[in-house]
Amino acid sequence: MVQVVLPNDANPLGYILGGTVMHLIDIAGAIACFRHARQRVVTAAVDGLQFLHPIKVGDLIILKAEVTATFRTSMEVEVRVMSEKTLTGERMLTSHAYLTFVAIDADGRRVEVPDLVLETDAERRRAEQARVRRDARLAAKTSLAATES
Repeated sequence: MVQVVLPNDANPLGYILGGTVMHLIDIAGAIACFRHARQRVVTAAVDGLQFLHPIKVGDLIILKAEVTATFRTSMEVEVRVMSEKTLTGERMLTSHAYLTFVAIDADGRRVEVPDLVLETDAERRRAEQARVRRDARLAAKTSLAATES
């Protein structure tokens, strides 16, 4: 996804709002997961969102989303956000996040997703790292549920 950062997307300092970036990350991630599963998807988690550099009004915001792993009914997607200066074309990594989406049917019930075809060692390594993040997220969820009881 690519769009120009307009003044209505910005704070008084002239930089894009973090919430706007988060919104675009969620949309880009959802599109990648929808295209993989060809099912409705809902956001289940956001892991490791980092804002590395601000993006100025007038610059382009570029979002690249890629499914990194699939599980039975969920998918992890990595979203990388770049800024591009419109006059020079200079690009910079500005944000990065991992999101988990769950595939659902029309009634909101979870549905299975197709396996992700992992062809390279790098893809297999990313999928394994996604499993580690998932295990940590599920353990934290279990721990939180235990303290809420």
